[in-house]
Amino acid sequence: MNVWTIKKDIPLKILLLELVHRYGENTLALKEQEQHFQAIDLCKLNHPALSAYVYTFGQTAGLYGIDLKYPISTNNIVGENENLTLDQIIEIISTHLFS
Repeated sequence: MNVWTIKKDIPLKILLLELVHRYGENTLALKEQEQHFQAIDLCKLNHPALSAYVYTFGQTAGLYGIDLKYPISTNNIVGENENLTLDQIIEIISTHLFS
């Protein structure tokens, strides 16, 4: 994934760069349906049913929100994790997608 070619908000690019640095170039994928400039829907490569929807809209500048999506949609966690730092978002993504 070439982070700089993705048309997304700078804080999201910073997050993606950190994730690529930690987990490698071909570990994560962006789900293509997300068109919002201030949001990305991340999943592990070849495992789209488990994802993390990360957004900066509606958040304090420099902070993030995240919704956790599971294969069974009734288990999704939506709207409960907002105004989080980069480190907090990375920790949640690490637990959600890599544990």
